[in-house]
Amino acid sequence: MYLSRMYLNPQRRHCRALLANPEMLHAAVLSSFPPGTDAVSDNGRVLWSIDRSGDKTALWMLSPAVPSFEHLQEQAGWSQQQTWETRDYSGLIGQLMKGQQYAFRLVANPIHIVTEGGMKKRRVHQKPEFQLQWLLDRQEAMGVKFLREEDAVAATVTGSERLVFNRKGRNVTLVRVVYQGLLEVTDRDLLEQTLISGIGKGKAYGCGLLTLAKASM
Repeated sequence: MYLSRMYLNPQRRHCRALLANPEMLHAAVLSSFPPGTDAVSDNGRVLWSIDRSGDKTALWMLSPAVPSFEHLQEQAGWSQQQTWETRDYSGLIGQLMKGQQYAFRLVANPIHIVTEGGMKKRRVHQKPEFQLQWLLDRQEAMGVKFLREEDAVAATVTGSERLVFNRKGRNVTLVRVVYQGLLEVTDRDLLEQTLISGIGKGKAYGCGLLTLAKASM
């Protein structure tokens, strides 16, 4: 698996259009690979997310193959500068061990099922406390536990956005929630599967990507 980061230029009109429409950005992400490349394979799937930190906007992508971002550079980056880098992620994945601690970032679509008029429907948790509980309910299946700082869990909702975009002639509403915090590995095989396969729904539209970094103790 390969982890890539590309800085985008929101001052460009096409970049703003991509950021506002996950369907368009999904197509641009898949165009980073030659025709016939599978977005989902036995080795994992293509996952991506948008990270806005201060004045920086970055596209993060996890993929089974090395991507090429020349088209995005031309459309949504800086034409005279390459602003992406890709590194082999298999080293980190291969070194996962029970008891290790990491800082994490996750963008997810925290949905739940409700019954309305006798029919089951998907609804997105709107309040931060329910969005956080959605994540906490999945820690065992993810192969992790979220650490505690005094009396609070060291995992928080740090942002969310609601996007409405057109897909095949109909409007789609997507809520992306950003989580950050500290976790400990409890099952390295489950965590590996979580990393390469993603979490929850909306994976084609910038949700489900969990990234890890060394925790500063």
